[in-house]
Amino acid sequence: MKRISRRTMLQALGAGLAGGWALDGYATAESRPNIVFILADDLGYGDLGCYGQQVVRTPNIDAMAAEGVRFTQCYSGSTVCAPSRCSLMTGMHTGHAFIRGNATIPLRPNDRTVAELLKQAGYATGLVGKWGLGEPDTTGVPNRKGFDEFFGYLNQGHAHNGYPTYLWRNETRVPIEGNTEQTDKHGVCAECKTFANDLFTEEALSFLERHKSGPFFLYLAYTIPHANNERGAATRDGMEVPDYGAYANEPWPNPQKGYAALVSRLDRDVGRVTAKLRELGIDDNTVVFFTSDNGPHKEGGADPDFFHSAGPLRGYKRALYEGGIRVPMIARWPGVVPKGRSDAVWSFWDFMPTAAELAHAPMPKGIDGRSALPLLLGESRRLHEYLYWEFHEGGFVRAVRMGNWKAVSPGKDKPLELYDMLTDIGETNNVAAGHPKVVRRIEERLESARTTSEHWPVK
Repeated sequence: MKRISRRTMLQALGAGLAGGWALDGYATAESRPNIVFILADDLGYGDLGCYGQQVVRTPNIDAMAAEGVRFTQCYSGSTVCAPSRCSLMTGMHTGHAFIRGNATIPLRPNDRTVAELLKQAGYATGLVGKWGLGEPDTTGVPNRKGFDEFFGYLNQGHAHNGYPTYLWRNETRVPIEGNTEQTDKHGVCAECKTFANDLFTEEALSFLERHKSGPFFLYLAYTIPHANNERGAATRDGMEVPDYGAYANEPWPNPQKGYAALVSRLDRDVGRVTAKLRELGIDDNTVVFFTSDNGPHKEGGADPDFFHSAGPLRGYKRALYEGGIRVPMIARWPGVVPKGRSDAVWSFWDFMPTAAELAHAPMPKGIDGRSALPLLLGESRRLHEYLYWEFHEGGFVRAVRMGNWKAVSPGKDKPLELYDMLTDIGETNNVAAGHPKVVRRIEERLESARTTSEHWPVK
């Protein structure tokens, strides 16, 4: 398979193509890259060595960052699971997306996904891991949303259990050997022998082997280091992991040992995936993304302050401060994506048009996302006038990132908070009083950034 060189792509960028940047004239069906998107679950901005982590070891992901581009200002779709993944899959922010919170509401037939787009462009499409956007026999199951192959969890609550008694293969429920459930504690294993995330890695490696001739899209959505909330409620330690590994003898509380072990296990498996790409000889024609669905959690006994999991950021999962929505993002494509750091701002809803650009597919219309491919290639352009989030658990909270300004609207009858991201990424100094014109501009965006939703009304 012929690979597009970085030089050719940069020539295309330099040609001054008007409007939406495109690969027209530079890519053919034979030269399109494979796309692997690896999503961690509740991994914090500061949980990786390449983002400043000092205790938990992540050598494989750090190596991936050294070989590619490490983004410092990439944002998730939301501060919790389902809406973040909806944004990733459909290119819509939470003011327009159909799924704006954690619920069992499925994607509709008209909610087009990146998998549908790539499948129509001739890509083999596979999802391994956690879905969360459609229950069994609904319009939202993966095989009805563009995925040729699916193995994993449909329901995000089911995904709390790292030792499930069953998983889904396409639309068939398959038993998992060695696992049984406690009769009095739903979602907590009695026999705990087969760890689901180990199965996900094996399935991902098999997918790569079977589709090595490409082009393919693999969405590998691990469920770690998320806690098992049900087990946590019963034992105060919901960090399910087969063993504590290198952290077994540390003088830490067990939940913190478990969290560190899960992060390092994730790192090990990411390393196995990238090693497989090299083994198959397709490393140079595969772009790999690695990120997390939201900020670090405080569930199952985990303490995000213990390892400084949010790094220098304020807040955690379920907050619209930076710690809840700014996530690690690494992109690696040897010979094409330049090595280094990028401070360019982009978001999950930009992935769909980015994938379309990479696949030389028609650019989807009516979405919020913009292709981030120029950013992958080293440009520092501004993709959006502003980014928008809304969150509905415990009230109606919103946030806007506009240039170097970040605003949080913390709820009804509460004044807008304003922070300068150039000097205050920790959001410690609310400067709203000193910038009334900026506040008014952002309030105007808040009024126009959303459509009404029957499932997520303004409270």
